[in-house]
Amino acid sequence: MFAISVFASSVFASSVLASPGPAGSESAAQIAPGPLPITIEHPSIAMADGVHLAADLYLPPEPRPRQLPVLLEYLPYRKDEGADYRYGIYAYFVRRGYAVARVDIRGTGQSEGTLPDYEYSEVEQRDAEAVIAWLAAQPWSNGRVGMWGISWGGFNAIHLAMRAPPGLFAILAIDATDDLFSDDVHYIDGLMHIDQYEINQDLANAVTRTPELPIDDDALAARFDTKPWLLTKLEHQRDGPFWDRSSLSSDYRKLRVPAMLIGGFYDGYRDSVPRMLEHAEVPVKAIVGPWNHTFPHDAVPGPQIEWRHEAVRWFDHWLKGEENGVLDEPALAVFQRRWHPPEPALVEAPGEWRQEDGWPIAGATSMSLWPDRNRGLATSPPPAGAESLRYVPTSGIEVGFWWGEVVADQRPADAVSLVYESAPLERPLAILGLPRVALRASADAPLAHFFARLEDVAPDQAVTLVTGAGLNGAHRESAASPRALDPGVVYPLELELHFTSWTFPAGHRIRLAISSAQWPMIWPTPYATTTTLHLGPDTRIDLPVPPPARHPPPAFLPPEPSEASPTAIDDAGAGGATWPGRFTVERDRVAATTRVVWHGETNSRYPWADRHHAESITYTASDSIPAEAAILGETETTFRLPGRELSWRGRFEMTSDKGRFHYRYTRTLLRDGAVIRTRSWTSDIDRDFQ
Repeated sequence: MFAISVFASSVFASSVLASPGPAGSESAAQIAPGPLPITIEHPSIAMADGVHLAADLYLPPEPRPRQLPVLLEYLPYRKDEGADYRYGIYAYFVRRGYAVARVDIRGTGQSEGTLPDYEYSEVEQRDAEAVIAWLAAQPWSNGRVGMWGISWGGFNAIHLAMRAPPGLFAILAIDATDDLFSDDVHYIDGLMHIDQYEINQDLANAVTRTPELPIDDDALAARFDTKPWLLTKLEHQRDGPFWDRSSLSSDYRKLRVPAMLIGGFYDGYRDSVPRMLEHAEVPVKAIVGPWNHTFPHDAVPGPQIEWRHEAVRWFDHWLKGEENGVLDEPALAVFQRRWHPPEPALVEAPGEWRQEDGWPIAGATSMSLWPDRNRGLATSPPPAGAESLRYVPTSGIEVGFWWGEVVADQRPADAVSLVYESAPLERPLAILGLPRVALRASADAPLAHFFARLEDVAPDQAVTLVTGAGLNGAHRESAASPRALDPGVVYPLELELHFTSWTFPAGHRIRLAISSAQWPMIWPTPYATTTTLHLGPDTRIDLPVPPPARHPPPAFLPPEPSEASPTAIDDAGAGGATWPGRFTVERDRVAATTRVVWHGETNSRYPWADRHHAESITYTASDSIPAEAAILGETETTFRLPGRELSWRGRFEMTSDKGRFHYRYTRTLLRDGAVIRTRSWTSDIDRDFQ
């Protein structure tokens, strides 16, 4: 273990008292005057089997309190390669009286050990319990640990709150979910999904320990040679024990630690917030803004807020024992979005904040609308009727790559959907919650998907996506025990659309679009299919309408400038971001095939290496032969170190036919351009109702 001292930027040179929270209560946390040093230590934490996990430990400047609470972020995302950005986040907490620990899970980043067999494994969570015990036992610790993080870090916080080890007193989960099967990135709505994250992660898992990046046999056997996680996912295509192992949604009584949740309406993991608010038996506090999959202080679209201030108040109560009123405030602060045109580059979402005592919202009502044979959305049930839709496997790119983006005009997707539209609204209509769509539908094939999208049609006919969801027809009764559709049989189907807020302006129309494809978000079903929607009283959409706000809006602070890392390298050649990248759509009208080609890359500089990372994905599908879809993903990470250059490459290929997925993945390691190791995996995997 060793320590280095670094100095804060001038942003924090003056004494600042933390501002009041949303209800006006004050926190006792202060920033000490002057550019005082933060200490960064690098302990190695021993596990029961002798494996050591690498940690970065951020401690307040001397003289520090003797009894510090600790905040833990626990991830596989290679702490050394994100340290400069995270420093500004951690420093905020350190300056308010916390120690912050960042730990690489075993087999990743700088930690020892072999990579776990899959995400959120038992060994990963047992290790986290040992880390929490170690942090709680340090002589400078007050014995109280809070676990927090975004995405994987938020997932892990929820999972450890279910295990409730001694020493864990509260969590903060940002952009995370309670359901690993249908609400994670692998099987979105229970439907086969493959994207940039999964392909990139299987290469990142192969990279050896920083900063040495050893390439001896032992180091490569522990990472480079391990089975790809995506292959394991493909072997579990239905819900069940593999996914339930850490899914809170199966029993909310398993959450045994108070939880603060932060979500965004342009993030794919927002549905867990109302579910946990409604069902958890421990205190839950939540904020949902108009954000994408990132921290709310620099999220796009805005408005941005200083979420760290709210997090400090939460942890001050549970880890410091402060009676700061945080539990006396409304449990939910939520951003009520207003209409905006369909603009993928949206910078600021229009709307206003409101607060609610919990979920469901007291006094909320439901507004039902029924599709009719005139393609209208009526306020009363229409006569019985039926409309058929031919399956277009390559349709749906306008809906995005997952249910968490600001997307383009929906008219191209709607052109191959069944579309039902209300009359122009006489007055604005606000909705807040999870709209529900009930369908009576049939198909002439044993497998079909059903998608519902709620949209806002402006007077100029521009169509903005509000929310949506999909349903695997074979999962109509159970995602754990799928059953084929009987061709021609009419089934009652229910879709709960993803958590949303929206205000439709007067003069706009409400649109419901129903389709059977949403590619490349969802892998196409293998049959040329016609689905039929049966209209009448049992086919409708129920919109959740909130009552007028009972509380004043929260008074969130604007973001503070983040403290700059003293180790950051200012270099004009660094920059970029792999996601969202850029994509093109290429349609062959004669062959009836479509390709979506996506690419992203980034350059980074570290004290020990320069890094270039590039990813590309090509999705291919056919309208005439829907079974024969394909994906090609190529990823490369190159480190330029003194005296050598190391490149890790990954190539993922998967095709399908009516009965199987055909998987092939190859990892390659090059030193100074010469191949020194390669490993390949191939598998023909039965389609399990996907």
